[in-house]
Amino acid sequence: MQNVLKPVNRNGEFFPGIPKIKYENKFAYKWYNAEEVILGKKMKDWLRFSVAFWHTFRGTGVDPFGAPTKFWPWEDGTNSIAMAKRRMRANFEFINKLGVDRWCFHDRDIAPEGKTLQETNSNLDEVVKLAKTLQGNNIRPLWGTAQLFMHPRYMHGAATSSELVVYVYAAAQVKKAMEVTHYLGGENYVFWGGREGYQTLLNTDMEFELDHMAKFLEAAAAYKRKIGFTGTLLIEPKPQEPTKHQYDWDAATTTNFLRKYGLIGDFKLNIECNHATLLVTGCHHDVETARINGLLGNIDANSGDAQTGWDTDQFLTDTREATMIMLSVIKNGGLAPGGLNFDAKLRRESTDVEDLFIAHIVGMDTLARGLRYAAKLIEDGSLAKLIHKRYSSFHNELGALIEAGKADFEMLEKKAMEWGEPTVASAKQELAEMIFNSVL
Repeated sequence: MQNVLKPVNRNGEFFPGIPKIKYENKFAYKWYNAEEVILGKKMKDWLRFSVAFWHTFRGTGVDPFGAPTKFWPWEDGTNSIAMAKRRMRANFEFINKLGVDRWCFHDRDIAPEGKTLQETNSNLDEVVKLAKTLQGNNIRPLWGTAQLFMHPRYMHGAATSSELVVYVYAAAQVKKAMEVTHYLGGENYVFWGGREGYQTLLNTDMEFELDHMAKFLEAAAAYKRKIGFTGTLLIEPKPQEPTKHQYDWDAATTTNFLRKYGLIGDFKLNIECNHATLLVTGCHHDVETARINGLLGNIDANSGDAQTGWDTDQFLTDTREATMIMLSVIKNGGLAPGGLNFDAKLRRESTDVEDLFIAHIVGMDTLARGLRYAAKLIEDGSLAKLIHKRYSSFHNELGALIEAGKADFEMLEKKAMEWGEPTVASAKQELAEMIFNSVL
């Protein structure tokens, strides 16, 4: 609460006393050294960090049981155009001091909604024009998106709404959000369908809604090509919340949806770690599922609390999980044009301006540490050798025939009769964990 009492120079520095964050200074990165080369690539190019505008500059600490706890000194209590511009200036000062060159946004977070769609678009244009100037030549959006979940019009969904007028309005909103993302030099565009699902099947035509969602995404891909936007379109899976069941439940479900509707060539996945926490499977599982299907496009780097049943959007601080995630990122050859976006917010009880920096520093250091450890595992080779040996029984002529789809059941039955009862080798899980832990 103390921040509300601090005076602020409306045209001056938003974060006085905070220097540019570097490797080993007061507000220090201990593990992230942007220019350091690991496995042939600079750390900044492996990690491609991004600041999430909504959590960093629109997060208030409000929760279902309590009022806001954060009152940043640059806020004036309004949602005016002037306030939106001031937040944008704070955003770019923060990004520059943090030493990253990407940010992410929802359209309605950066500019206020007007009384009409025309007024809303005009508001967005005015704020985006300032953002374009403040970006300079080195900063750009990792991705943009349309907020299709907060306004009451979207209570039944957007692309899956039972109301034609809502489907139409959502299309117009996405069209505009894609245009401003393209104008700002955005590298990707995200679809998160928080309301694209159902509360009960008793009043839901699931096939109707899924077909409409596919048509909506087809139209988005067509418009992307029409305006010359070369960024990647990303779908962000989540199992539930706010709907009871969200259609893009997880990476596997979303992959199947894209295949069914012929959208694989137009879309990849943005895997959010905390959404995977809600799945119980964990972030590494969904990241790896996306990777092996050729659909890993971006990662929203956050975490959740296994004891909490909702999306807490905490900064990722688990080095073990970060290392497993980065193993998949390295196998993927990196994430470009995607990256690692901090879709994460301060805890309700963290209310100092400097906490914004501390949270991002620890998140960046955790993932940098994970990158270093993953590189050690790859360079050491012991884990890869263990996995190779585990499947070595297939490294022969019959195994090659099976993998080529040329071994029929008659052939395999003959071999089973010849070989008799199988002797099964140990999986060596404990050894794998020992190797993994040895680098942490």
